[in-house]
Amino acid sequence: MTAPKTKELARHRRERIWMWAQLVPVLVVLVVLFGGALVLAVAQSLGFAPWFGVNTFPDFSYFAALWGAWSFWRSLGLTLYYAIVSTGIALVMGIILALAMVRLFPGKTLYKYLYKLPLMIPYTVGIALAVIMLGNGGMLSRLMAFVGLIGDPSEFPQILKTHYGWGIITVYVWKQTPFVTLTLYAVLLGVGRETEEAAAILGANKWQIFFQVTLPQILPGIISSTLIIFAFNIGAFEAPFILGGGYPDTLPVIAWRYFNDADYSLQLQGMATVVSIALIAGGILYSYLALYRRYERRIGRS
Repeated sequence: MTAPKTKELARHRRERIWMWAQLVPVLVVLVVLFGGALVLAVAQSLGFAPWFGVNTFPDFSYFAALWGAWSFWRSLGLTLYYAIVSTGIALVMGIILALAMVRLFPGKTLYKYLYKLPLMIPYTVGIALAVIMLGNGGMLSRLMAFVGLIGDPSEFPQILKTHYGWGIITVYVWKQTPFVTLTLYAVLLGVGRETEEAAAILGANKWQIFFQVTLPQILPGIISSTLIIFAFNIGAFEAPFILGGGYPDTLPVIAWRYFNDADYSLQLQGMATVVSIALIAGGILYSYLALYRRYERRIGRS
């Protein structure tokens, strides 16, 4: 190896060492805060809580009691229902809006700013807006009564406080569609439209162009955005707690109830619920990502 190449390799090695040295303080904080919290959560779910007078570690009875109850599986199904439906609707709407954004239309400049507004509004504000707009006696029901579509605001269909979860799904979709749109729009800007135009010249119709050209190009953005919003949806607490229909509750709400029980020892049951949510969500997301990577290998892209 020549001397210049040796010096170049040494310089790159020093730069990598310096980069990692700069990251060490941040990594230490992350490992201590998040790693420590994770270890403590698992330990508590297995019976380690001497501050509550409980130390039966390792004790799987909390998981056995949780998983052995039919109510747990009903709550899990409800949790997955809200997460999957919200993610699917936000994805479809995000794809449509992102595809529209790469084309010219009147008012596009203004729309590029307006569609991002929900990203800046907290979920709790979105929940309050859902109550004001969609509740019986809310603005939408009063408007429909005013124009004569219904006789009284109380006749407005029940949207909130039901296990169909339309209010919950509405809040999630309203908040997350702009995120998906922004992610896919950035991907579309990066890949350009040359391949779509080439496919059109070769005689492909719009559906063929989308499924055979556009969709494979934006698939990495679809995977990353849906991973993020699904992970949030399956662990979200506020919207199901305020807008949900009560028993059976979603798993995050059940965990909250355990943590707020007067019997402090039930916090271990709550921690078992939290760990169960993490295990289930992690398993689903890992399988989802594994299927995507298998697809990537099959088409020779990785």
